[in-house]
Amino acid sequence: MAETKRRPCLVVLILMSSLAFPLAATSLRRRKSLETIKSLNQNGPYLGLITVYPPEEDAFFSTGAFKHDPKHPFVDLSGRRYRVGKLEGKKIIYVRCGVGMVNAAATTQQMLDLFDITGIVHFGIAGNANNSMSIGDVSIPQEVAHTGIWDWLKQNGTLETDIVAHLDIGSYNVPKNRGINLLGRIGYRNEQFFSESGNPNTAQPLLWARISQNWLNLAANLEGMKLEQCVNSSLCLPQKPKLVVGLRGSTANVFVDNAAYREFLFNTFHVSSVDMESSAVVTTSLSNGFAVIVIRGLSDLAGGQPGKNSIDIFGPLAARNTAKVVIQFVKTLP
Repeated sequence: MAETKRRPCLVVLILMSSLAFPLAATSLRRRKSLETIKSLNQNGPYLGLITVYPPEEDAFFSTGAFKHDPKHPFVDLSGRRYRVGKLEGKKIIYVRCGVGMVNAAATTQQMLDLFDITGIVHFGIAGNANNSMSIGDVSIPQEVAHTGIWDWLKQNGTLETDIVAHLDIGSYNVPKNRGINLLGRIGYRNEQFFSESGNPNTAQPLLWARISQNWLNLAANLEGMKLEQCVNSSLCLPQKPKLVVGLRGSTANVFVDNAAYREFLFNTFHVSSVDMESSAVVTTSLSNGFAVIVIRGLSDLAGGQPGKNSIDIFGPLAARNTAKVVIQFVKTLP
């Protein structure tokens, strides 16, 4: 009987030991990474570059403009690889954050907390919600909004006084006289903005997060730069892509591929680009008191096109044009 009672204890000890080894290994790797970052910061400060997913990263590195640091080419932390190097003579910390606002905000905060950073350049591709823009164009917005904070109400539900816009889903019934739409209506709310310049633990309502004006002024000088028109030798856009500075961008954890919702976003918020990360990077940067800019290449019409979304076809071209603008912008920085 005594031997039987001891066996569960042995099993528990074995399980605890098996759990402790990976935790210890993770802790050791993290300590080494933090030591490397401490060493890197002695050679700072750095400009932070944040993109989102592999095709954007591939387009950026394929330019050959980024030169890895020979001693510490990268440091891994929290599952992400922060690359260290130079771009147009500027010291750079580059990272790919991953899709969505949580990844974008977490990565931005980690970069600002741990590295000696002067500011953030966020770049990638986006959907186009503005009919005056075209696929292949690059937009550097003057402000971005988080358009994913909703109150989803009943049909004819009461909108609170602090709602900044609303969408009545029944307005899109086909045919129009079909009757009540049980999905009701959506009310859009402001972001809650906490910042170094505000009172502690006190949020300010924020719809439009504004890009740092001095960086926006520098970017405006790049309008007119030449961008690529062709995906390959057999597929080209009908018009030459352009860089436009000073529009608006929309961010939410939604991949927009719906013509009606695209039209609603443009008519209601007057946004030209739609993506899933920009406002998270901008809000986090501004909250910490850092300069920030967004550079987004337009890869598709966010549902405004007939047939299949064109992101797979024109995404690589939009990513290459975005990378070209990023390099030129970094070059202009003093």
